[in-house]
Amino acid sequence: MAGASTPESTVTVRYQVSDIERSIAFYTEHLAFRLRTKSGAAFADVVRGNLRLILSGPGSSGSRPMPDGRPQEPGGWNRIVLTVDDLASQIDLLERAGVRFRNHIEEGPGGKQVLIDDPDANPIELHEYPAS
Repeated sequence: MAGASTPESTVTVRYQVSDIERSIAFYTEHLAFRLRTKSGAAFADVVRGNLRLILSGPGSSGSRPMPDGRPQEPGGWNRIVLTVDDLASQIDLLERAGVRFRNHIEEGPGGKQVLIDDPDANPIELHEYPAS
């Protein structure tokens, strides 16, 4: 089922955030996303390639509690994976910007990766594929 304003090739992920402005700044300044739309302090979406990341702030329809009362909260372990060409350089830039890392570089047959947190502790994996 295709959305009216989102191409079928676009992948959409929703993250719960506590501050829309802070989240927009994080994703656009540190991870090469661009702002697509913003609606006050409740909603924004940012895009990078074919990834659309919905940022649901307090008061957005996508952040309301579940019928059993459980709140939708940031964090967890499910994550978006962003491919980078040079993981070491990206890590250096993010460390200088004060970004929080969950771990150190892990390396295996599929490449190298590291996990960072956005300002609301939503995880992001930065992944470098092995050289051909």
